[in-house]
Amino acid sequence: MKIDVPDWLIILGGIGQIFTALIYPYIRHNVFDWYNDVKQLKPLNQEIAKTYGRYIQGLNFSFGLIAILLTADLQNGSRLALAMTGLIAAYWIGKVATQIAYYPMYQIPQKTLFKIGSYFMNVLFVLFASVFGWLFINNLTQHITLQ
Repeated sequence: MKIDVPDWLIILGGIGQIFTALIYPYIRHNVFDWYNDVKQLKPLNQEIAKTYGRYIQGLNFSFGLIAILLTADLQNGSRLALAMTGLIAAYWIGKVATQIAYYPMYQIPQKTLFKIGSYFMNVLFVLFASVFGWLFINNLTQHITLQ
């Protein structure tokens, strides 16, 4: 049985993904002191780390725009919808799995804002994984039905 994902939930997920892209530099700099850690790397590794950081930021922003601007297209059961929702779902499910598996062993600064922010961001990541996982399953169901 297919239960449609409400458009507002997809758009909310898109807004949240854009938010994560915009807040990402603040988190790296103020929460994790990432830039000082990166300075300890060799110059090439510094650039690689910065490049991957930009990739993450760009993907989050792009996935958000896709969700907001192509809401109906993400639900139409086409192969492209299946591929896009699968990609976005895998990305966020991977993020949540990594968060659970590796991040608890590290301490974030214990300021109240950072503690609340970490819970908020984790809720967002689970929301993204859930919404796009749901979309992927719906698209997969539609795609199989159309065959």
